[in-house]
Amino acid sequence: MNDKATKDKAIRAAIEAATWAPSVHNTQPWTFAVSGEEISLRADVERKLRVSDPSARELIVSCGAALLNLRVALRAEGYEPIVRVLPDPDRPSLLATVRPGQPVTPDETTRTLAGEVKRRRTHRAGFTDLPVPDRLIERLVREAAAEKATLTPVRSEAAVDILAALTQAAQAVQVQDRAFSLELMRWARPPGSPRRDGVPAEAYPRGGWPGRFPQRDYAHGQDWGKPGDQGMADSTGLVAVLTTPGDTRESWLAAGQALERVLLHASAYGVGAAFHTQALEMYHLREFLRHELCSDQYPQTIMRLGITFEDSRAVRRTPAEVLD
Repeated sequence: MNDKATKDKAIRAAIEAATWAPSVHNTQPWTFAVSGEEISLRADVERKLRVSDPSARELIVSCGAALLNLRVALRAEGYEPIVRVLPDPDRPSLLATVRPGQPVTPDETTRTLAGEVKRRRTHRAGFTDLPVPDRLIERLVREAAAEKATLTPVRSEAAVDILAALTQAAQAVQVQDRAFSLELMRWARPPGSPRRDGVPAEAYPRGGWPGRFPQRDYAHGQDWGKPGDQGMADSTGLVAVLTTPGDTRESWLAAGQALERVLLHASAYGVGAAFHTQALEMYHLREFLRHELCSDQYPQTIMRLGITFEDSRAVRRTPAEVLD
């Protein structure tokens, strides 16, 4: 296979990997374009959550996760990725360009991360009582730092109580807000839906998870969700907060890349993640968290990490659907 054919194969693999990134409500708010050997990652503003994410912070964090997958896949295909973030101020939807650079031999870590891209899942219930190993937690902290973000495991029970209470408060406000509820309903998928985006009914337990951190009500009163004995997995797991020193578009992209690097490493060791960003969608609650719990760093994601033996179906649009 000649060099052009090899690079074309690597570019196709990178775009497919990017489509498997996590995104808020599985909105998959990205499109891609290829010009020569250059991949453009663009924000799909039609998929922006205009009520809960008016600044597009969560959208750009999601696209940052897709950018990390582009980088990992290119390296796994044998090319060092050349990345330009926010390359054109006159094109705000163009978030990054990536192109295959010099040939490289993928190391074991790269191969491991690439292998987890399609296996990683977002969890929406409790975890088993098995603890996340301390050595793995330390590794995840280092991986986030490599992407210029900070992952902080929340060890204090009082701090966990505060995070849970703020999540509950935000959830209670949002479910009473018709605009919030309608926006969430747009991305909730009933059983048997053929849609390849949004949150499918099989991705959360029927009746919700009765834990300390409330889950989104994707079923909105319907008898949706997968049945199961929730008593078998009801641990909160390890609560962690991902923060950045700034709160710019570049910071959000860095947060998304750090998040996906953490999630792929965790997945390789059987550790899943559940997300609780309700409080971060309300300005005053996010500012309270920043000043009182995050040492004035900006919270980008609140998550629970833990071990689960459950598997859920993932839905993604095909590369053809997201490629301009």
